[in-house]
Amino acid sequence: MSKVKRNGWMLAMAAAALASPVRAEMSAEELAKLAQNPVGNLISVPFQNNTNLNTGPLKGNQNILNIQPVIPVEVNAEWNVITRTILPVVSQPAMVPGGDRTNGIGDTIFTAFLSPAVPKGVIWGVGPVLQLPTDTNGLGNKNWGMGVSAVMLKIEKGNPWVYGALVNNIWSLSSDGTGGSYNNGLLQPFLNYNFPDYYLTSAPVITVNWKAANSQAWTVPLGGGIGKIFHLGKLPVNAQIGAYYNVVKPDDGPNWQVRAQVQLMFPK
Repeated sequence: MSKVKRNGWMLAMAAAALASPVRAEMSAEELAKLAQNPVGNLISVPFQNNTNLNTGPLKGNQNILNIQPVIPVEVNAEWNVITRTILPVVSQPAMVPGGDRTNGIGDTIFTAFLSPAVPKGVIWGVGPVLQLPTDTNGLGNKNWGMGVSAVMLKIEKGNPWVYGALVNNIWSLSSDGTGGSYNNGLLQPFLNYNFPDYYLTSAPVITVNWKAANSQAWTVPLGGGIGKIFHLGKLPVNAQIGAYYNVVKPDDGPNWQVRAQVQLMFPK
């Protein structure tokens, strides 16, 4: 057997081992609630694709594929650290007449939430968030950033609702690199209603550029979508699709966003 084939078999066996048979026997509703907890004790790899319609002065379409691995780390019996990484793969429309589309990677966002291993009542997590200047072709900011992030949510057994919010703010650590200094905030409220075989969801990403003029600072979307759990063998997969309309946006911001996500789940 060649080395490439042998490595492929090893990766497949590792994925099968991570997909716990016990978790595979959970109901679709239970798995959906597990996926909807940002600080759940769950290894997962979401691939979230966002198509932003009518972006920029020429009203082209921007596409951002966020690769978002989530890895929980057990500190002790009482505490977990949930690491979340967002690596955006960007396709940017031309910004000037006669210009070309730009493709590359944006800045990486890394968050580490400290969260109780056995939460009582409200589930929560808090920790640092870092912005890493990994961008290519001018698709980000060349200055490192740091801030704080927090999440709070409510999940109850027998209750189909899962609701909460995630918030963060990132300040640039310098202003020397391309793009200059920045001060950006994010608020993502989320509301899910779980049926036995599917769920309804709304998770708009509200952003603010604190350094911009008031009329250009905020992006406020409204919308929602539908999701479903299915299995690839014993591997649970969370899939969803939705659409959001920006009721408030900068002049060159998109008016609609179409979001599609596939999340590979590896419950412990």
